[in-house]
Amino acid sequence: MDGFINVLKPTGMSSHDVVDVVRRIFHQKRVGHAGTLDPAAAGILPIALGRAARLVEYLEGADKSYRAEIAFGYATDTGDVYGTVTERAEHPVLPAEEEIEAVLARFRGCITQRPPAYSAIKVGGKRAADLVRQGRAVDIPTRKVTIHRLELLHIDAVRQRIRIDVDCSKGTYIRSLCADIGAGLHLPATMRFLLRSRVGAFTLADAYTPEELAEAGEDAVCAADRALSLPCYELAQQRVKAFYSGLSTSERRLELAEGCYRVYAEGVFLGIGRYDAAVREMYPAKAFPPV
Repeated sequence: MDGFINVLKPTGMSSHDVVDVVRRIFHQKRVGHAGTLDPAAAGILPIALGRAARLVEYLEGADKSYRAEIAFGYATDTGDVYGTVTERAEHPVLPAEEEIEAVLARFRGCITQRPPAYSAIKVGGKRAADLVRQGRAVDIPTRKVTIHRLELLHIDAVRQRIRIDVDCSKGTYIRSLCADIGAGLHLPATMRFLLRSRVGAFTLADAYTPEELAEAGEDAVCAADRALSLPCYELAQQRVKAFYSGLSTSERRLELAEGCYRVYAEGVFLGIGRYDAAVREMYPAKAFPPV
């Protein structure tokens, strides 16, 4: 069986725990996931079955949406409430809404952030979080990410908390964003909870909890190509064999943007193509011949 499943991961489960559950339900060994969610976080975790696992890289690059709550007045080594407190303000006072909005405005658009040390990022071939737990120092470089939307939803001045919605690009760490917002307000800050509400075309509206997944079975599986937010390209039928053989196809009919496409021929999904605008050629990136 090939395809994607939109799983609503609960808190307390790791992404690998969800993969194990899916393996047991569908009796399938080849199962992967797109975009790791920490055990403390909940939300959308796309799961790939069978040959769809080859397409995970295209789904991982999709934009994502989150809802998070930030607690001010203390910071932890992990950036969330499950870590050890490393800083605490004596008498924290949350600024007025206008000042909070002004700080949030700095984090909209293209920003630079440093991922947390407690993360799945590889350093020297090993997870940074594992190295930190071994007592080793890690230096994770900063990265450019894009915050498409950052909206203030609620202010709790009594408990020193705010709730935000975020639409962002691949590679954005919300824990880092929360800490950076705190720094902008001159307060230590920690992410209290995180809900991922969207990964590409996958949303909460059509997600399955692990319990619901066991009941839904194959009905929960969507076609591999339908899960990808990539533009479509129709290949001439006479070029199908060439595509499967790894040969490029010249494109002189259409003006296409550089990048990856879902490639079809007469409605049949052939795989992923990469268009080179400089030479106007469509190259096979991942072919999915019939089995």
